[in-house]
Amino acid sequence: MTEADGLTVGQVASRLEVTVRTLHHWDEIGLAPPSLRTAGGYRLYTSEDLSRLHRIVVYREIGLGLDQIRTVLDEPGDTAAALRRQRDDVSQHLSRLDRLRTGLDRMIEAQERGILLTPAEQASIFGPDWNPDWPALARRRYGDTTQWQQYAERAAHRTPDQWRAVTAAMTALERDLAAAAADGIAPGSAGAESLVSRHRDAVGEYFPVTRSMQVCLGRMYESDPAFTAHYDGIRPGLTSWLRRSIDESARAHGIDPDTATWE
Repeated sequence: MTEADGLTVGQVASRLEVTVRTLHHWDEIGLAPPSLRTAGGYRLYTSEDLSRLHRIVVYREIGLGLDQIRTVLDEPGDTAAALRRQRDDVSQHLSRLDRLRTGLDRMIEAQERGILLTPAEQASIFGPDWNPDWPALARRRYGDTTQWQQYAERAAHRTPDQWRAVTAAMTALERDLAAAAADGIAPGSAGAESLVSRHRDAVGEYFPVTRSMQVCLGRMYESDPAFTAHYDGIRPGLTSWLRRSIDESARAHGIDPDTATWE
């Protein structure tokens, strides 16, 4: 059979290096139907059909979708103008992908570093006592936990000003905790309960904290020398006062501090 008589699906597939199934699909969706049929109903492609198929293959190879190819081939007017519109669509898509890549890069870096701030920014925001090695130490200790992942996800999108706001809220809380302990505010009182709630919210800026988890944090503050030194450095005995206040708050909400778990 010659090209003048029409080419079979198999012959066209071989010439274009596509599958017969692909040609059937393009026929079914009306993108490239054959102009002829044999008496037995078999598809036959004319030279004009083959020319259109060649163009489809070219546009597909540069990444256009079938609907976009249909627009380029069938839309009346300047083909170059249609291609420019498709190029603009591709450019917008690439911009979205670039933003996605940037976001993924920040997320990866946050998972690995914890805080996406320069050493100078860290010193400015967290104060002169801040140790820039602390995030790395925390990652080694907690990197496999859900809480570290949640912390990193928030850190990836947090700006220096947002870090300043988080730090300012924690500093104000610690000042008010020390004042309450100095004034003899009793654990379990309304004043202590309010501060315990603020403590849970402040820690919640890093990762979600349940009341049961807060009890565990209070225990850790007393057992970990670094945390004890921090709170008792603000006011002697503050670590114990905060832990007892957290425990009393938990009891008031039906949680036994002695059996509380990290959940």
